[in-house]
Amino acid sequence: MKKILAVLCLFLFGQWGFFSHRMINRHAVFLLPPEMSVFYKENLEFIEEAAVNPDRRRYAVEGEAECHFIDLDVYGNIGYDSLILFIPWDSAVVKFGEDSIRKHGIVHWNLERTYYRLREAFLTGDPSRILSASADLGHYVGDAHVPLHTTSNYDGQKTGQTGLHGFWETRLPELYFQDYEYFTGQANYIPDRRPPVALGILNAHKLSQRVLTEEKILFSESARTKFSFESKGYGVQKMVSPEYAAAYHRRQDGMVEAQLKHSIKMVADLWYSAWVEAGQPDLKALAKNFDQKGFRESRMKEVNELKLILKVDRPHEAVPQN
Repeated sequence: MKKILAVLCLFLFGQWGFFSHRMINRHAVFLLPPEMSVFYKENLEFIEEAAVNPDRRRYAVEGEAECHFIDLDVYGNIGYDSLILFIPWDSAVVKFGEDSIRKHGIVHWNLERTYYRLREAFLTGDPSRILSASADLGHYVGDAHVPLHTTSNYDGQKTGQTGLHGFWETRLPELYFQDYEYFTGQANYIPDRRPPVALGILNAHKLSQRVLTEEKILFSESARTKFSFESKGYGVQKMVSPEYAAAYHRRQDGMVEAQLKHSIKMVADLWYSAWVEAGQPDLKALAKNFDQKGFRESRMKEVNELKLILKVDRPHEAVPQN
């Protein structure tokens, strides 16, 4: 029974919501130049679907959970000055200890590692690795832009706001995604990825306090209207009501849209930069010789296996909180 519940929660409450991760990857594809988009568009279905694979792995693969977040507040002024976001892994291990670093999240180091994996896939001309690494990179970039992925109060559990994580990153995008504007211009080459990645995470962290404070104020004014019951999937669920969500969304003043937009642009920029640094290989030729059907079948087999092996890490992901 616990495993069945965990599977259900996994599909309903992924980071940024499974829906948002898929949309981030999808929209990033359309920012790529024609030399790249010809390959990515032909594999758009996989790029979308595989966007959620890292969340599937976090419940199945040891060491995956810490790849999705970083608790900047535990580093005090160091965190706010973003030093931890710039220093090399080895130096950070010496200064803080590997166990401590992993406990408090390594999203930016993991993002860099995934970038190198994508660049290597371009260099070797391996289409399956290009697609898998691209999808993973899109996921981690998205996670790095979620404000509650940058604080130890990741679900409002320290301030009596348990459930805020899923409310902000899943409920709001599902309700308002169709109203947002996503085009941000074509992908650009980034010579050094660390500064923009670090600044993106630091900006998300600065927004985290507003995410928490505005919901607490709203709850004090409208507690009785917070929940409603809605049909979802095969049953009825207790959800944050559309009225409460609308009021909170207004208080966020475009934050969700802005963070999604920043995510999309950075994903496209990093895909493009990895391709440029690999010498701009001919992706059109790769697309012609790529066994798409065989690739999709093997990846779906992998996905189905991951669905059956779950490992719960942070408490708010074990049971739905609304």
